[in-house]
Amino acid sequence: MKETQSLAIFGSTGSIGRQTLAVCRHLGLRAETLCARRNVGLMEEQIRAFSPSLAVLSEPEAAKDLRLRVADTATRVLSGAEALEEAAERSAADTAVTAMEGISGLRPTMAAIRSGKKIALANKETLVCAGRLVYAAAAAHGVDILPVDSEHAAIHQCLHSRGDADCVRKLILTASGGPFFGKSAEELANVTAADALRHPNWSMGQKITIDSATMMNKGLELIEAMHLFRVRPEHIEVVVHRESIIHSLVEFCDGSTVAQLGVPDMQLPIQYALTWPVRRESLTPPVRLAQVGALHFAEPDDANFPALSLARRVAAMPSSAAVTMNGANEVAVAAFLAGRIPFMRIPALCAAAVEALPAFECQNIGEVLTADAAAREFARGYMNCDFER
Repeated sequence: MKETQSLAIFGSTGSIGRQTLAVCRHLGLRAETLCARRNVGLMEEQIRAFSPSLAVLSEPEAAKDLRLRVADTATRVLSGAEALEEAAERSAADTAVTAMEGISGLRPTMAAIRSGKKIALANKETLVCAGRLVYAAAAAHGVDILPVDSEHAAIHQCLHSRGDADCVRKLILTASGGPFFGKSAEELANVTAADALRHPNWSMGQKITIDSATMMNKGLELIEAMHLFRVRPEHIEVVVHRESIIHSLVEFCDGSTVAQLGVPDMQLPIQYALTWPVRRESLTPPVRLAQVGALHFAEPDDANFPALSLARRVAAMPSSAAVTMNGANEVAVAAFLAGRIPFMRIPALCAAAVEALPAFECQNIGEVLTADAAAREFARGYMNCDFER
């Protein structure tokens, strides 16, 4: 596998996108294509700093504004959701960093695969909703998929640090536990969006931060790990690790366990995905264990944070169930952030959607998107119903 030379970044104005550009500058890579939803001001700054050939804003009015602002540059500006796929296919970049939020990243990722680009995957929903289809396309086009999520990057490093990947007994994903670790159902009943956005270790986008608070993020990562590493859900364990120093572990058949440690900084897994199979000096400082002092671990609290156990159940169902759970979750998180539903209604809504909608194997992307639309329609209707919270 060749090292990355140029990038197409999908979600360049988000947390992962901004950190990818910092890594890009550090490594001397070209940012060939930048894509985002509507952040005109930041996209203009990025265009002037990195001079991409192409920029896309999926919201047409925002793209119109951007086109006027950067008319003095050589950057071509496109607009609309279809333009994201066009950019993925036509960009001269050799690597696509897919960091868009939610299922919106699926189509651009598939388009980038069709064009033969290496995928640095930071959009877990792509594999959660269409993992089998994504990997079939990647195999057909000879494309490598490298994980950017810190937990999956850690597992990749553990597996490739040894020559005995066939002797794996278990993958162990670590979870910080989010801002509400140890809280009771009574305490969780009245938490606010502001409370949920105060993650103890990581600085992330709003949606993933709320997912971390509900433990849905770890459920999505469990399903993602199934596809990335070709393992069954019963061979994936989750352990709460409050310090976020151990990013994940691999247990081998002889009982030995290999872990990847590092400070909680996404620039390291981003760089690892871009430079694999070699390592380069990074911007991330090494972890100093004496300064950390102690590492703590606990079992997940499935009673008060049921999203993880729901995801584990969904992982064993036909693939549309994961699409349903994810779509309902995206609607519920947006509603919680808008103050329309309480925190504990998020996992309840997801569970109700999975119970109500039929589960089937999605045979193509069209069926994935149909299942997603049905989940969203159900979730919106469910939020208007009275039920016991």
